[in-house]
Amino acid sequence: MTGIISTDVLIVGAGPVGLFAVFELGLFDMKCHLIDILDKPGGQCAELYPEKPIYDIPGWPSISAQGLVDKLLEQIHPFKPDFTYNRMVSSLEKLEDGSFRVTTDENEVFEAKVVVIAAGGGSFQPKRPPIPGIEPYEGKSVFYSVRRMEDFRGHDLVIVGGGDSALDWTLNLQPVAKSVTLVHRRPEFRAAPDSVNKMYAMQEMKQLEFRVGQVTGLTGADGQLSSATIKGGPDGDIEVPCTRMLPFFGLTMKLGPIAEWGLNLHENLIPVDTEKFQTSVPGIFAVGDINSYPGKLKLILSGFHEVALMAQAAKRIVSPGERIVFQYTTSSTSLQKKLGVVG
Repeated sequence: MTGIISTDVLIVGAGPVGLFAVFELGLFDMKCHLIDILDKPGGQCAELYPEKPIYDIPGWPSISAQGLVDKLLEQIHPFKPDFTYNRMVSSLEKLEDGSFRVTTDENEVFEAKVVVIAAGGGSFQPKRPPIPGIEPYEGKSVFYSVRRMEDFRGHDLVIVGGGDSALDWTLNLQPVAKSVTLVHRRPEFRAAPDSVNKMYAMQEMKQLEFRVGQVTGLTGADGQLSSATIKGGPDGDIEVPCTRMLPFFGLTMKLGPIAEWGLNLHENLIPVDTEKFQTSVPGIFAVGDINSYPGKLKLILSGFHEVALMAQAAKRIVSPGERIVFQYTTSSTSLQKKLGVVG
């Protein structure tokens, strides 16, 4: 077979956990190639909320999602990973020598000794809210994610939902938008209590408006909204100005072709052990939000821990018989040379 791309480790998914996997694997001299369905690295962080601040990354009291991706790319630069974007992994085959042959939906063929699935929760698609006639406005004045906060500057913004995304963007876009109206079907939220308290405080200061109810109709022309109808609140049906809308009704997760790889699955997640985060197929690992194990927390921080242990196990597969010496980057001259911090 010609045109085969060979690498030590093939990583499916170029989000933060997939990127950090390059670093941990690189410390053990393993070459990595990443495949992602998006057109750039960063996963959901870069695609859905690049300007959203993240507060639980060690050493960074606050960093934007895109800022975190940029720092990870800077961190892995010494290892020169390869990237293939706009591709979905369509099939996987285990070869006689124990390595894997992976084919994309564009018929590119990769061979690797180890496969690491770091595909977040798979392929996410926003859930469309049950608002009649919303389709003509989608992508023009109704959006399911925020890629640039500036796109909402000076607009009458209606945000619909009661989870963290709805509350976070209510708080973050309030200084930018002309007006912000948050709509949720009840006064109780599924978001972080601190965010809810801040929202209510801003409502008290008349910096934004919160309405209990549901958006039942939209008014506008040529894809551009002018108002929204809110039903179910104490004031009856009301019309509020609305030139931009952000509905947050959750995401539908699709595991995609990975579901056909012969791995044990549980509720669309991939069970792994907690020693090396290996799947039911030796040589295939799963890290980040796509895996499942007792006590799992869906945090970027947890994914970083998982790849550190995964890299140790991957090295034993890529270089069988080679002695693995645990070293600290703070004191190991050889590791520092790999990182380019010493000559």
